[in-house]
Amino acid sequence: MDPLLFAILCLVVLLVLVFIGVPVALSIFSVAIVGMVAVMGERFMLAQVKSLIFAASSNYAFAVVPMFVLMGEIAGSSRIISDLYMACYRWIGALRGGVYNATVLASAGFAAISGSTVVNAAVFTRVALPEIERLGLNRAFGVGCIAASGTLAAMIPPSLTMVLYGILTDVSIGKILVAGILPGFLTAAMLMLTVWISALMRRDLMPAKVETFTLREKTAGLVEIWPAMMLAAIIFGGIYTGTVSPSAAGTIGVAGALLIAVLKRRMTLAMLGVSVRQAVIISAALFVIILAGMLFSRLLLVSGAVIGLTDIIATSGIGYWTFIAAVIVIYFVMGMFIDPVSMMVITLPFLYPTARSLGVDPIWFGIIVVKLVEIAAITPPIGINLFAVISASGGRVTSREAFVGVLPFVAAELVVLGLLLSFPAISTYLPGTMM
Repeated sequence: MDPLLFAILCLVVLLVLVFIGVPVALSIFSVAIVGMVAVMGERFMLAQVKSLIFAASSNYAFAVVPMFVLMGEIAGSSRIISDLYMACYRWIGALRGGVYNATVLASAGFAAISGSTVVNAAVFTRVALPEIERLGLNRAFGVGCIAASGTLAAMIPPSLTMVLYGILTDVSIGKILVAGILPGFLTAAMLMLTVWISALMRRDLMPAKVETFTLREKTAGLVEIWPAMMLAAIIFGGIYTGTVSPSAAGTIGVAGALLIAVLKRRMTLAMLGVSVRQAVIISAALFVIILAGMLFSRLLLVSGAVIGLTDIIATSGIGYWTFIAAVIVIYFVMGMFIDPVSMMVITLPFLYPTARSLGVDPIWFGIIVVKLVEIAAITPPIGINLFAVISASGGRVTSREAFVGVLPFVAAELVVLGLLLSFPAISTYLPGTMM
């Protein structure tokens, strides 16, 4: 069979398995294993499975995944989020749209010590949504704001999405993490601008009575959060200056988050056990998907599909921007039905080699992919962050509220995407100055 036709068949079978409810990792593994047996035989397949599992499990760089996950779990269970939200609320809550923007600002702060968008969205739902309801503000807009703010954890380091991109493409994890700093804060600024403009046009986004706080109360809020912000600065600075590797930064982050929780007397042995257990479950699930994706990539390579695709693009005259436009369309369509991690694992084995053959910068391409993944996380009907918010609300939020409320923020994300496409230096400047 023609290699490209074989690859298309594998992809169709894979998508069918995912749509009918087969777990993503099992779907990818099944297609990869059957495909390798069909192309190269059973012995080759067994050798590849053994070598890939050993290579991945013995790779020190992979230690960054459980460390970043555990850091986020400890930070979440020690009520750092509540401190961040209240500190931001005391300073900007009285401004137009300030209640919602406190959520955006606090989410950006928590994203710097937590790499999971789902955790970010779910925990902020429990913290910010009661305040929005207490003040009688528009709940649908608030739900959309919380879900969109949660995606900041995909761009601002330490981001598990960035780490996954680095693992799947063999791009420097340190560089891709640093590359997300400016786009991440640009996204936060655009979300806050969206809230402010919306609050100018809609009265239901401002409380009937504005709460004010004294300078002493505002300062006390900053005192509560400075250890967490110092921890984020140490992680950023360590990776940027080359003082520590991303894996070591994750370990420092876990130690720092645990120290903060203990000093604030918010962590017991039972709570630590729950955090460790959750981190193990999440990390194990991610590793299984990563291994499946690596095996699927190897299948496409040995079958000749990757080489065939790059040759066709090279000879057909498909341009740089035509390819980027196709990538955007692919992620928009798939993002409406497949979760972001699975989408990256399925598509990058095709798209990344093609991008490199066209001379696309791997760091910039990674930022674009992560931005598209962010948008997918809040795009109805299967935006994973939307369902995280709905689930965390305990039934108070309907799907319709979430789908309608998030639309202004999807528009804001599209504006940021346009800026990143127009000005690649936003993504590539900081990695180019790393020590």
